[in-house]
Amino acid sequence: MTVFLLRRSGSAVFAVVAATILVFGFSRLTGDPRLRFLSEHTTQENWDAWGKEFGLDKPLVVQYFVWLGHAVRGDLGKSINESRPAIDMIKERIGPTLELAIAGWALSIFIGIPLGILSAVRRGSVFDYLARSFALAGQALPPFWLGLVLILIFAVQFHWLPAGTRGGFSNLIMPAFTLALINAASNLRITRSSTLEVLDSEYVKFARAKGVGSMVVIWKHAFRNAAIAPLTNAGLLLAAFMTGTVVTESVFAWPGLGRLAVEAVRTNDFPVVTAVTLVFALLYVTANLFVDVAYAIVDPRVRIK
Repeated sequence: MTVFLLRRSGSAVFAVVAATILVFGFSRLTGDPRLRFLSEHTTQENWDAWGKEFGLDKPLVVQYFVWLGHAVRGDLGKSINESRPAIDMIKERIGPTLELAIAGWALSIFIGIPLGILSAVRRGSVFDYLARSFALAGQALPPFWLGLVLILIFAVQFHWLPAGTRGGFSNLIMPAFTLALINAASNLRITRSSTLEVLDSEYVKFARAKGVGSMVVIWKHAFRNAAIAPLTNAGLLLAAFMTGTVVTESVFAWPGLGRLAVEAVRTNDFPVVTAVTLVFALLYVTANLFVDVAYAIVDPRVRIK
């Protein structure tokens, strides 16, 4: 297990380093950022001052290592528009993003996995066809469309829920459900497929032949071995929720990292865009590392690979 953890941790570190190179490289693809903010009438003194402040007066490779050194110490640059440290803006927004991501993720698990198990157990029944139809429809629905429909029905027509922004529990319901419904379909499909494969295995048939009860067969023998694929998918979904809530946060005016990224892109605030992208990459790599560890705990065979 120790060797497995060291190997996976090394891969995670390599992924983070690669992410920093990509993030920094993409932030410089359009050339010197000063060209977008300073006019042709800018004095040489102001040009040099901007270059010194944002580290743009050095060769690109040197700029990367300077930026990486600051990033390791928690200095992700200063917002051009607000003249504030980007890390402070991220700290303000990461709480709402995690709140929405965890709520949507938990809801998708509670909806998708039980429905997937029941669909597999009742294969060929009316419930199975309805569950598969839900999975197909859920994965086909665009999140922005679903969010707008929910706002139209529950906020505009019936006035049951607030249309957007962060507040109490009622403000969380629609954005969390928007995230959960689409990804619950993915959990349902993968859980159903894995459970069907296990239910057709020899050891499950042998357990039933011995007279073991259906509930024990399903939850102790079948689901434990079928949980590997749903577990992997659930972990990746959590990472996607933490890094991919841009559309949902924009639709519901949720003050999270996704909305901060959209605002920074619109105003060409490249230090904030770079900082948010790096944080997204770190969250995704960390979530993947936890998925690998959980995978090894559930299936010991993974540790020797």
